[in-house]
Amino acid sequence: MGEPAGRRPAPRPARLTGRAAVLAVVICAIVLSLAYPVREYIAQRNQISQLLAQRQAISAQVNSLRAEQQRLSDPAYIEQQARDQLHMCMPDEKCYVVVGDAQAAGRRRPAPAATPWYSKLWRSVKQASRDPAR
Repeated sequence: MGEPAGRRPAPRPARLTGRAAVLAVVICAIVLSLAYPVREYIAQRNQISQLLAQRQAISAQVNSLRAEQQRLSDPAYIEQQARDQLHMCMPDEKCYVVVGDAQAAGRRRPAPAATPWYSKLWRSVKQASRDPAR
């Protein structure tokens, strides 16, 4: 049961052949050459998503500003704001302030100014011109 005299045992194949080593080097080179572009691609996708979110926020802000601009272009709205915030009246009207009204108590309206608003403004301008240290 021995081997014939002229035959030698078959050589064991090497674990790492030259072709396998070259293939491994080529694969490593491909992976390394693709790593940076893939990282840049992912970073750019993140930046694009952030810019889209920013664009949506700015678009919402533009829409609200357009709505405000439309309200401010309405003379009735301006007149109502002048009545509510500046306590102004039209020249041919008489204005009254109701004191102790149950409805007005819930709204907490500021009391009308004793002096007109433009007098206060002019007084502050004069004061600012007298005191340049501030």
